[in-house]
Amino acid sequence: MRIHSKGRAIAALLIAALAVLALSASAQAKLTGAYTRFANCPYKNTEVKKCILSVTESGEIVLGSKKVPIVNPVTLQGGVGAINEETFAGKMFAATNGVTLSKTPQPVPGGLAGIVNCKEISEPFLKFACELTFENGLTGLNSTLELARPVSEVLVSESNLAGEEGVALKMPVKFHLENPFLGSNCYVGSSSNPVIWNLTTGTTAPPAPNSPISGAGGEGTLLEGGRIIELKNSKQVDNAWSAPGASGCGGFLVELVLDPIINAASGLPAAAGHNSAILKGTVSSSAAVSVKKNDEEHP
Repeated sequence: MRIHSKGRAIAALLIAALAVLALSASAQAKLTGAYTRFANCPYKNTEVKKCILSVTESGEIVLGSKKVPIVNPVTLQGGVGAINEETFAGKMFAATNGVTLSKTPQPVPGGLAGIVNCKEISEPFLKFACELTFENGLTGLNSTLELARPVSEVLVSESNLAGEEGVALKMPVKFHLENPFLGSNCYVGSSSNPVIWNLTTGTTAPPAPNSPISGAGGEGTLLEGGRIIELKNSKQVDNAWSAPGASGCGGFLVELVLDPIINAASGLPAAAGHNSAILKGTVSSSAAVSVKKNDEEHP
């Protein structure tokens, strides 16, 4: 009987705990309609003036001599602060879920075989490891775009984005080259030496041999009574940036041999005028106060 009494007591405590959780959950507000896209915007932060969601659905990145098409959607989301009168841009605030820029792998055409030639490796053990990797079919290679510096160094200008002039998005990035043979720390760019993108929806003015290319503000649609702006078919471009060489490929000591091979095969480091970024997709934005109001109105 004591065991049964103890069990009933525990059950009662669990029911009470669940009731508290249910009440807590019911008290939490939630976004509705088109506002749900801003669920990860820090709109409760009084410094945040705008919520933004940019989804790159296609495009390409040319890094040195390698072209990587964007085939998997990449998301940039968070909040934007007050506009600086000199730059017409506001600094970005991190998404509340910790994923301001999604780490979305993009397959590199030709895979590792298109970059690394095992026969060119003179160090016996590394050459054996390379050949073993290829024999096991582990030749796929992904390039993943990541932020190289704090989110606060990302700058967004809505006016330049829609107006098709000036820098719409300034972003310090790095590229993670992913393959088991390369280890976990093979990067082009770093926090101390990032790739700096100055993306525009206007027309670029790159150094030779690149030629000017043009972006597009996109086709605007007003949602939720005009409180959300959605720009479809937005095209942000930059082909005037430079890229450092790859580093950290293969791990400690191995990188001394592997980094030069990858750089030689990829045309890295690459000076400005030899690289480009074309990002096509949809950009949505709304005033943070509008998002917060929607939240508060729907408990």
